Amino acid sequence: MTVQTIKTTPYSDQKPGTSGLRKRVTVYQQPNYVENYIQAIFDSLEGFEGQTLVIGGDGRFYNDVAIQKAIRIAAANGFGKVLVGQNGLLSTPAASHVIRHHKAFGGLVLSASHNPGGPDGDFGIKYNISNGGPAPEKITDAVFERSKVIDSYKIVDAPDIALGQIGTQQVGDMVVEVIDPVADYAALMETLFDFDAIRALFASGFTMTFDAMHAITGPYAHAILEGKLGAAKGTVVNGTPSPDFGKGHPDPNLVYCKDMFDLLMTPEGPDFGAASDGDGDRNLIIGKNRFVTPSDSLALLAANAHLAPGYKAGIAGIARSMPTSAAADRVAEKLGIEMHETPTGWKFFGNLLDAGRVTICGEESAGTGSNHVREKDGLWAVLLWLNIIAARKQGVDQIVREHWATYGRNYYTRHDYEEVDAGIANKLVDDLRAQLPALPGKNFGEDLQVAYADDFTYHDPVDGSTSAKQGIRIGFTDGSRIVLRLSGTGTVGATLRLYLERYEAAGGRHDLDTQAALEPLIALSDTLAGIKQRTGRQQPSVIT
Repeated sequence: MTVQTIKTTPYSDQKPGTSGLRKRVTVYQQPNYVENYIQAIFDSLEGFEGQTLVIGGDGRFYNDVAIQKAIRIAAANGFGKVLVGQNGLLSTPAASHVIRHHKAFGGLVLSASHNPGGPDGDFGIKYNISNGGPAPEKITDAVFERSKVIDSYKIVDAPDIALGQIGTQQVGDMVVEVIDPVADYAALMETLFDFDAIRALFASGFTMTFDAMHAITGPYAHAILEGKLGAAKGTVVNGTPSPDFGKGHPDPNLVYCKDMFDLLMTPEGPDFGAASDGDGDRNLIIGKNRFVTPSDSLALLAANAHLAPGYKAGIAGIARSMPTSAAADRVAEKLGIEMHETPTGWKFFGNLLDAGRVTICGEESAGTGSNHVREKDGLWAVLLWLNIIAARKQGVDQIVREHWATYGRNYYTRHDYEEVDAGIANKLVDDLRAQLPALPGKNFGEDLQVAYADDFTYHDPVDGSTSAKQGIRIGFTDGSRIVLRLSGTGTVGATLRLYLERYEAAGGRHDLDTQAALEPLIALSDTLAGIKQRTGRQQPSVIT
């Protein structure tokens, strides 16, 4: 087995987005596209000689091919060992835990998260650092710069690894260990949650359904929910990972999980419904007759975390992405703990978690997690909800209503306009940005006075770094907000995301229809940004 240096030519489009490099499978299938990008990652790192690298993915189409390439390139570049999930599988939170637990140098996570898979779908590669979290911008920027000038990559001439066979194999001078993708993660969950209480909950007749969406969390949910916790067989549906996610869209929202939502709204439905996405880092929570928004879920989990053994001493602080509702801010204020508002992207939570300044983090895009790993974690959120239900002996709807009665309700929605022409989307954002200086103090209608209007800039309190132009915020004196930003997770055109929020105090009306409650803000946002006129879209692609 010899190390080969292969001449190559650079690609100009290998700039990582919010969470790695996501492109169509057909883009990744171009000659040397995978090799160039992985070599550019390794060229941007130092000190990994003889160290351990973790590799795994969500089982989507092209995962197996890319993993074999990654192993051979890692061997050629001097890594001492690779830990890879059996059959190439590792959920994103499990990969983060494996990196941390085994003290690896870093890891390659092969996924495009909640994006569709299959030969015509999406693929992605993300590098995670030694704390288990996504690489910070200083690394991803260096990777992009390297990718633009790369002229060769190193690879070992070796046969494919038998990914289905647990145990050690050899590639050149490097050891490859194929590991059980679930074992380490399941053991971690047992240290955080009261499995006895959750077992007793299921034994008492409590029922739930968990939709793994033909994606990575199937094996984890089968092993933990049905195996360790005693949920009835059949609780986990769509539990076998598929390269094309059963020809579905593995995004756990009310569009792609409508059947589950409808079921939970009936007397015959189970007590609790949950789902996770392609790579296992997002979650959907639905109780009997109650959908829990991701923003509310973050606030509720933070307020009740002390009921789980792993958090019984309380939490140090909460962090949320800027577009996420301020519901969690009210919890932090009541608990007297730190509250941080960051740009979108889990990498921004890493420094806060490592510094011990926050314990629980969340994003409105259905990602919630804690300091147990450095990624959001779908199944973790589900297990914490089950622990809270078991401890409080209440259903989801009652828990949510009591929370609103204490803290008030943040009516909140997100309107996505997907695959918008990038030129139109960028011009729309630029034009709105130009209006911002003139907006503070302006009145719109009877109730809305602009308190502030800015393009969010984040100053990291730990390392002092600054991230500018992270999304337009228009805040009103009553606590309402309009937020507009371009998403970094799509692969075609631009995704325009509009976030709307209105606060109703503890003694106010908490039973309004969300879209009706936010109608004045929806109309005002269109007046200010001209979304319908500019995009030609009369309705959003997705409303959550």
